[in-house]
Amino acid sequence: MSGVPQGSIRGPLLFHIFVNDLPDWIKTNICMFADDTKIWTRITSIKDTAELRFNPDEFKVMHVGHQHKPNYMIHQDNTDWNIQEVTEDSDLGVLTTCTLKVSRQFHEAASKANRVLGMIHRQFKDLDKKSFLIIYNSFVRPHLEYAVQSWSPYLKWDMEHLEKVQRRATKLVKGYWKLPYEELQRLNLTTLHIVSTTTRRSNRSI
Repeated sequence: MSGVPQGSIRGPLLFHIFVNDLPDWIKTNICMFADDTKIWTRITSIKDTAELRFNPDEFKVMHVGHQHKPNYMIHQDNTDWNIQEVTEDSDLGVLTTCTLKVSRQFHEAASKANRVLGMIHRQFKDLDKKSFLIIYNSFVRPHLEYAVQSWSPYLKWDMEHLEKVQRRATKLVKGYWKLPYEELQRLNLTTLHIVSTTTRRSNRSI
């Protein structure tokens, strides 16, 4: 009744045991990833809603490409609940907007990476190449690449916005701050543009 303790050694095993048979009990479609579970179904009539019971306060609706925006409601326990309308929402750390543009996502990614970069700058006066690569690849670059398969920027201005973060990071390496940003190969790094382009090519091939 108390769930699975987080951070324990046995936690992952207990969690898998806890949720292993969940799909057998759910009547609708289900998709599971780590500790996130999603269920979905098409609602075509009032009868379809009888299979689903949710907390109305946790419901949101986002209109994508609709000129006419109907109001949606949940009818449950003889009560009608209005569903909150939103223009953006975060799912597994990725922002989705009603326009399907990725600007908000890469602004958030750059902001998080810059905050971590500022903390590193305050804590380390000088960084050699080896120390920089360990810290940067562990704490900064993951923010710039997280789930890039779904929000990979394609506009030049967007990519440059992210590139500025890495350009700023390379100035932290002792003896490298005078080198042009294009000399990234000396740090065994690639531009974020290359990562983004490679990802889009891989998605097209799939």
